[in-house]
Amino acid sequence: MTNAAGRRRFAGLLATGLGLTVLGGCAGLQLGMKKPEVAVVDIRPLDGTLLEQRFVLTLRVTNPNSVEIPIEGLTFRLDLNGQQFATGVSNKPVVIPRLGDGVVEVTATTGLASLLRQFRELGKMRDKVEYRLRGRLVTGNFGGFDFDETGEVGMPKGFGEAGRRETTPPTERF
Repeated sequence: MTNAAGRRRFAGLLATGLGLTVLGGCAGLQLGMKKPEVAVVDIRPLDGTLLEQRFVLTLRVTNPNSVEIPIEGLTFRLDLNGQQFATGVSNKPVVIPRLGDGVVEVTATTGLASLLRQFRELGKMRDKVEYRLRGRLVTGNFGGFDFDETGEVGMPKGFGEAGRRETTPPTERF
């Protein structure tokens, strides 16, 4: 076998191997599958320091397909009021049942600058907080689903008004 023939055989084997890898990545996802919906259902503080804060986000993943979706992990970014607030990743596997939903808890990390921006926004007497959650559900073998969900959360009446109220001195009656 000549050197040129050996190179061609190696290139052919490499192309075949790459093609099988790509096909294997697509095999876990059927053609025509609908994208799962991802929604934020809870946010809880976890821990923090002056420069970094961590939260637990509870996400509900709804599967509209007639086959289950095995999720190996996810990456995400959370924007509040049009500004980046937190990011995170998770490697916790979960299987979302067919025509069902599942809950995934992930850790989100934010920094002091992002937190201060949000406090400034809250000081503008907003009656709601708009959020955008985007990322990727990783299903393995180079497969996955991108997601991009938006929503809003209403603020309780009087929230953020304490520093802006006009106060009148108390009167005493006898």
